[in-house]
Amino acid sequence: MTRGGPALASPLAVAQSNSERLRVSQLRVYFEGVKAVDGVDLDLQQGEILGLIGPNGAGKTTLVNAITGFQNLTGGTVSLGTTNITGWGANKLAHAGLVRTFQNVRLFSGLTVFENVEAAGLGVGISRREARHQARELLGAFRLTHRAEHAASDLPHGEERRVGIVRALASRPKFLLLDEPAAGLNEMESDELVQTLAQARDRFGCALLVIEHDMRVIMRLCERIQVLDYGRTISIGTPAEVRVDPVVVTAYFGTRKEY
Repeated sequence: MTRGGPALASPLAVAQSNSERLRVSQLRVYFEGVKAVDGVDLDLQQGEILGLIGPNGAGKTTLVNAITGFQNLTGGTVSLGTTNITGWGANKLAHAGLVRTFQNVRLFSGLTVFENVEAAGLGVGISRREARHQARELLGAFRLTHRAEHAASDLPHGEERRVGIVRALASRPKFLLLDEPAAGLNEMESDELVQTLAQARDRFGCALLVIEHDMRVIMRLCERIQVLDYGRTISIGTPAEVRVDPVVVTAYFGTRKEY
C-alpha cells in the first residue's frame, strides 16, 4: 500500500523496514465469574488500521486495558514482535512503542497545548530540545499551531480530542490504541478526526486500533474490523464484509443498516 503525504523529519518517522506485529493470544479477563473477555485473539500489523466494535459491555475497553497494562489478565499472552509484553506497565509499554488514549482525553489542564505535547516526548526519554522541536512539528502537521500557547483546559471538545491524539503521537508509538476518539463529536468534527487518524498512520507508519461506536467513522477509516460480543470475537473482516455479516447484524446493529 502506498502511504499518502510526505513524512516529517526522520526522528518522528517509524521505519517501515522494521515492521512488527502486535499479537494477542487467548486473552481472558474474568471478574468474579463474569467473563468480560473470554479467549480473544487479535493480530495487528504495523501500519494497519483495525476497528474494534461491539455492543455496550462486549469487552472492548477491558481488552484494551488488559493489552496496555491497566487491567490484570486471567490468562493469555500479549506479544510485540518477538517480545512477550504480557503484564508490562504503561510506561514500559510506551518505551517499547505501544501507546493508548482514553475515552476521557486526560490532557494536563494546567499546561498549554504545546507543553502537553512536549511532555509526552520527555516521557519516553528524548531530550527537552528534541521534545520541543517535535512538538512544534506535530502541532504544525495537524493544524494546531494556533493553539500552541492556549491552556489545554480552554480547548473546544473537537480540538481537545485532536490534541490528545497528537500528544500520543509525541510518544512515537508503533501501535496506537484509541478508546472512542469520536465520543461527543459532531459530524464535521468526526470527519476531521478521520482525516487526523489517517494522516497519523500515513505520516508515521504506526498501526491504529480504534474502539468506536460511531460506525460512520469506523467504516470510513478502518481496513479491517473485529467485532466482540459477550467477551468473544464473533466476526473479523473488511468493512464491506462485516456490515453484511448476519451474526454482526443481529448482535450489534439489531437491524440491517446502511453506512
